[in-house]
Amino acid sequence: MKKVRHIQSYLLFSLFLFFIFTLKAASLSQPMVNTEPSPASKPGEERVERAIEVIKELASLKEEGIPARLLEKAQGIAIIPGVVKAAWGIGGQYGRGIVLVKREDGRWSNPLFIQLIGGSLGWQIGVQKADIVLVFKNRQGVENIASNKITLGADMSVSAGPVGRSAEASTDLEMEAEIYSYSKSKGLFAGISLKGGTLRVDREANAGFYGADHKASSILYENVKAPSVVEKLHSTLKELSGSTQK
Repeated sequence: MKKVRHIQSYLLFSLFLFFIFTLKAASLSQPMVNTEPSPASKPGEERVERAIEVIKELASLKEEGIPARLLEKAQGIAIIPGVVKAAWGIGGQYGRGIVLVKREDGRWSNPLFIQLIGGSLGWQIGVQKADIVLVFKNRQGVENIASNKITLGADMSVSAGPVGRSAEASTDLEMEAEIYSYSKSKGLFAGISLKGGTLRVDREANAGFYGADHKASSILYENVKAPSVVEKLHSTLKELSGSTQK
C-alpha cells in the first residue's frame, strides 16, 4: 500500500508540475512570426494569415529552410503555428492549424482546419512553443486526416526534412519519408518529438470559416466558396515552390 501511495503521489506531483509548465507556456504566447493580421471578417482568417507568415519564414531560411523543390513535389502540406508542448514526466502538446492537398491538376485545395493533440510519458521536461510545417509525400496522408485522424510516427512515418542549399541544388531530391517536418521553436524542451501527436479535423473552425458544416473531403476536393485570404495562401505556396500553375 505504501508503494501504491508513493506512485499516486508521484503522479499527482507530476500533473501539478505539468500544469505549472503549461501556465509558463503562456509566456511564449507571442506569435513566432512578426505579423499582426488585419481584423478577420470570418473566424479562422487570422489562423490562415499566420499560416502564410509561418510558411514564408520557414521557406526563406537560407541554411535551414524548406527547399522549393520539396514544396514542388509535395502532395500535401500542414501548417500549424504556435504548437505548445509542456511536460514534467507527463507531457502534452496542442496546436491548431491548416492542411491542404495538391489536387490532380496541380492546384492547392482549400485549407482544412485541423488540431494537433498529444500526450506522452517518459523522460521529458520543459516548455516549448513552435511553428510547425509538415510536408506530405502523397495525398493519402491528408485524406486519412480528413476521413478520421492520423497519429504521427504510428500511422505515418515522420522525419526531419532536408534543408538548405545542398537540398535545393540536388537534381534527384526524393521524398523518402511519408512526412517531412520543419519547425521554428522558442523555449526549452528535453526529449521533444512530434511522434505520438494526433492530427484531426477541427469541425468547429471549418464551419465558422466556410459558413457551413461541410465534409472534410468536400473542402479539399470541391470548389467550396472561401474567403479571399485563401487566394493569398495559394499565391504564397505557388511562389515558394516556383510553380507556374495558375
